[in-house]
Amino acid sequence: MKYLTAIAGALLGLMFLIAASLYFLGVGPKPNPPAGSATALFLGALVPTGYFTVVKILEIVGGVLVALPPTRRLGLLILGPIIVNILLFHLLIAKGEGIANALPVAVLALFLVWAERRAFAAYLRGG
Repeated sequence: MKYLTAIAGALLGLMFLIAASLYFLGVGPKPNPPAGSATALFLGALVPTGYFTVVKILEIVGGVLVALPPTRRLGLLILGPIIVNILLFHLLIAKGEGIANALPVAVLALFLVWAERRAFAAYLRGG
């Protein structure tokens, strides 16, 4: 189990590091949704305001933390809301388009949360 969590943490961290790095380097696919679509309006609010940049910075921080076993729980706490938003974007705004790309991220994160369930349960108990 120790090796599986190490591999899952490294993969999840690498996914977020690559995605965020591509954004900051200005390379990779550039979404070009139809004007007036829900996706265009959503990105039109996030990108120019700098909100998307903050999310990408959190993705880098969370990606590094989740890849390192001693800080994995903190990384999951940072990436958890981002992963939920990625899933909700693909389900509700993009109407299911691209969800196949988001599901492996969610599965890896859920596996890591399950593997760390005792530690997360202690957070819920307040101890």
